[in-house]
Amino acid sequence: MARMSAFRFSALALLLLSAFCWADNEAEDDSAELSVSELLERANSNLIRSDNEPILIGGDIAIGSEDEKNADPCTSRGCMWGKFTDGKVYVPYYITNHFSEREKAIIIRGLESFSSFSCIRFRPTRSDDRDWLSIESQNGCYSFIGRRGGKQVVSLARRGCLYHSTVQHELLHALGFNHEQTRSDRDNHIRVLLQNVQSGMAHNFNKIATLNQGTPYDYNSVMQYHKYAFSKNGQPTMVPIPNPNVSFGNAKEMSSNDIARLNTLYKC
Repeated sequence: MARMSAFRFSALALLLLSAFCWADNEAEDDSAELSVSELLERANSNLIRSDNEPILIGGDIAIGSEDEKNADPCTSRGCMWGKFTDGKVYVPYYITNHFSEREKAIIIRGLESFSSFSCIRFRPTRSDDRDWLSIESQNGCYSFIGRRGGKQVVSLARRGCLYHSTVQHELLHALGFNHEQTRSDRDNHIRVLLQNVQSGMAHNFNKIATLNQGTPYDYNSVMQYHKYAFSKNGQPTMVPIPNPNVSFGNAKEMSSNDIARLNTLYKC
């Protein structure tokens, strides 16, 4: 009888575990249908930021002060990571112990993806590194733009940020790239509808003197936000021009133009 009860208990435990795993996979499948900008907006919405956290603009770009809000660090100062004599650009990183092994694998896959299409090589930190990316699970998803010097936090919160697309997106920020909709030539391709933008969020659509690297405006860029980003009323905040029916903001990984401008900037 005791053996039968133990068997029943084990079977019930396995059933519950299977149900839990199925539900978890369902949640992941639902998220997998979202574009990177939708994932970022969902992960960073309704967060209460403390005084010791960086200011965020554009939803996920960290800045050191209000003075940086309308400036592009890549044009106001040097922001690139240096190239070595072998032609590679080595960017040191450290992954904190916030993450499980499965979560680390997602991050490492994103880091290593750059080596397949560029001269960028993310590598683990060494004791003599002066500048490095500290990949942490902080309050939401965010990164500074370009190389800042010293320890530089890239936040990939365990809740909502651990997807291949979001890892690539934040790493592109760390390499020096802004959002597509803030490009200097944005008004030729996107019309911003400020009347639909949440109060206090209009600055997220300010144009800046971006480094476009001679590439065309890219509706399919992993850095392009979706048409309802920061909407207060469920109406579009951005409409493509001249054709309003063009699909945009749906990327789940880097586009060919994202790769081209990265290789141009770093002369890969």
